[in-house]
This record gives sequence, C-alpha cells and structure tokens, in this order.
Amino acid sequence: MIIGIDDTDSKEGMCTTYLGAVLIEKLKRYGTIEGYPLLVRLNPNIKYKTRGNAAVAFQLELKNIEYTEVIKRLVIETVENMAIFSDENTNPGIVFIEEYQEEMMNDIASFSLRAVQDVLEIHEAEELLDLFHISHKGFKNRRGLIGALAASGFVLCGLPDFTYELIAYREKKSWGTARDIDEDSVWHAASTCDTWDTVDHENRRIVFAPHSPDPILFGIRGGSENAVRLAFSWINSEPVERYVVYRTNQNTDMHLVQAKITEVKDDRSYVLDGIVSSPPGTIEGGHVIFELTDGMSLECAAFEPTKGFRDIIRGLRNGDRVTVYGSVKDGTMNLEKIRIKSLNQYESRNPFCCGKRMKSMGRGQGYRCEKCGAVHKEQVKEMIQRSISSGFYEVPPSARRHLAKPLVRFRTTAAASFCARWF
Repeated sequence: MIIGIDDTDSKEGMCTTYLGAVLIEKLKRYGTIEGYPLLVRLNPNIKYKTRGNAAVAFQLELKNIEYTEVIKRLVIETVENMAIFSDENTNPGIVFIEEYQEEMMNDIASFSLRAVQDVLEIHEAEELLDLFHISHKGFKNRRGLIGALAASGFVLCGLPDFTYELIAYREKKSWGTARDIDEDSVWHAASTCDTWDTVDHENRRIVFAPHSPDPILFGIRGGSENAVRLAFSWINSEPVERYVVYRTNQNTDMHLVQAKITEVKDDRSYVLDGIVSSPPGTIEGGHVIFELTDGMSLECAAFEPTKGFRDIIRGLRNGDRVTVYGSVKDGTMNLEKIRIKSLNQYESRNPFCCGKRMKSMGRGQGYRCEKCGAVHKEQVKEMIQRSISSGFYEVPPSARRHLAKPLVRFRTTAAASFCARWF
C-alpha cells in the first residue's frame, strides 16, 4: 500500500512531514516501510501553500492483507487529530494506492510532475483517483488530494533526481518556544562532505532551522543518508523527540521548465536564455531589476533577501548573454540562479580627440572636437573593464528555495568520488 498525505499544516503550527513521521511509527506494528519515505516539494508558487508546499508519501508492506482497513482508519484518524482544520487554507487529502496497474503509470507520472511544475485544479486529482479506483479521503475543499496523489505517484514511478533530508523534531512541550541549538556544533556539522544549506557562509547565518512554531527542530540536506546522519551526530541541541531521513526532490530544479519568453506564465518556474536589453537598476527596497530579451522581453529581479547576489546582477550590461533560472509572478522572474555565458566587452562612446571626448552636434549630425574642430560621423566602440566574469552564480542559502539546485550539486565526478571514499 502506498500512502500519500498533503495539506495538514498551517502558518500557526504543525507540519505534514511531522504527521508523516508519527504515522510511520504507528504503522510499524502492521508492516514495514519499503525504501525511504518521500518528501515531495510541489510547485513553490502556489498561492495556497503554507510554507514549503510539501507532501509526504511512503510504501507500506503489510504483514497481513487483513490489516488494510485498520491501516486506513488509523491514517484517517491521525490526520483528523493532528491537522489544523481551523485554518481556512488547510484542506487535507489522503491517498491509498493498494494495487499496481500498468495503465495508470503514465497518467500518474505526468500528474505528479505537473504538480511540481504547473498549477492544477482539484478536479484533476479527483478524476484520476476515480478513473483508477484509488481509495482516498479529502477534507473541506479537498485540495490536499493534489499533493497526496502527486507524492504517491513519485513513490510508484520514482523520482528522476533526488537528495536526502534528515528532519529532527522537537518535543511537544517545546513547540512555539525558541529553539536551543549549539551554534558552534552547527558550524562544525556544516563541514560534512556532501551536505549543504546548513549555514550561509557569506551572511554568517545558520539556515537549517526554521523560525516558525512548527514541530521541526532542524533539517540537514545532503546527497546520501550517510552524509546527513554524520552531520546530525555532531549537532548539540535540545532533546529530539524523533527524526526521519526522507528521500526528496529538494535541490533538484525539478520545478524548472526550459522555455521561451513567449511561453512564460505566472506562477511557474523556468530556465530562459536571452540577452540583457536594459541595464540593471536598484528600486525601492533594494531590489535589482533588469530586462531580458529573446525577441520578447521579461523583467528579471534579484530581490533584497538575495544580498550579495545582487552585486552580480548590478554588474550586467546591455548585450550580455545569460541563462536565468527562477519563478515568475506578476510578469517578473524572481531569480534563483544566473549563468553568464558571454559579456559584452565593448561600449559605444564619443570619439576621443585633443585629450577629451568630442561633443555631439545633435541627433544624427556627428561629433566635433571643441579644440581643433575635427568632425567624426559616429561613436566608436571601445573595450571596457567589467566588474563581473562569465560563470554560474546563485543566491545564498538564506534565500534559496527548497527546490532550487545549489551549485554544489553541479560538482565534478571526482569530487563526488572523494566524498564517497570519505564515508
């Protein structure tokens, strides 16, 4: 049986991953969890999301088929007891896939990927659930069925790319209070090979612990279970009630779609190639904006929380060729990464004569030297020094979205092999 759950939390507390962790413990008496439980991040731009738009799913091998209905009742009762139904945006969904059907694979796989990259309607999930006679339970407006089915689909069909996150949870008596974590131990743990986003070195911040009143104490992300467990062993903190190692689509760029600007829609995420067509400018709030064109134009923004990343964006000039990565909202791309493919090394300037620049004689009339009277018809192109270089740049960990793939994951095979030997 594959069990998927979504939309049980609220901004005031709870966490769907915690509910999943509790269920995993409760279900041990009825069977064995096969493989890793999945933590699936869905489209990060959905307006209904609570925080990280996460759904969970896992596969349970039953000890006895007679436990089927008992397990369903237990899962439903746990959601009923733990979900924050008082929040109008909390609309839980539960999915139970009890048998494998060859004909369902393509449809479910497509639906799961669309839940990460697109905007789906509740009826789309319900139609698939009914078509393949998949047992399910929805609450309130039933929106959680979208994430529950999508996460279950990834258990059924597999994740094309994945990472791991060890999530440690707080004792219930500590929920809503300040987290007690020894910072020195965190910086030590952050040095663990094949882990990332535990700290933000550039801004000297610890970023693996939330500030919300939910049950999570912290989460350690990495490329293997060994890596996250080793980092976990080095951290000194308040007591941990329980922890789970999830396999996840976090840090995979699964939300990004290669596209042209004409194909861009709000509330989706893209990879776009183009040329800088207007110089970057800083607006109120410290946000840096420039225009990208590939025949059509799109505004791109490095928002204030991206800190030093904005200095790279400020260094762009018209004519630079770039690839941008990010999410689009209200017709503006929120940048997550940028690859500067080539820099425009030349600038058109007034001709130089007699120790100074010539003066324009008016539109289309050329340029005249004020000292000797020499005339030149056009501006000249001169090589200029640039403050930035071609390369791949990303926002700092403190501003990184859950799905965004950090540059550390683009490391060479040799580096990955070193980490494997290190463990």
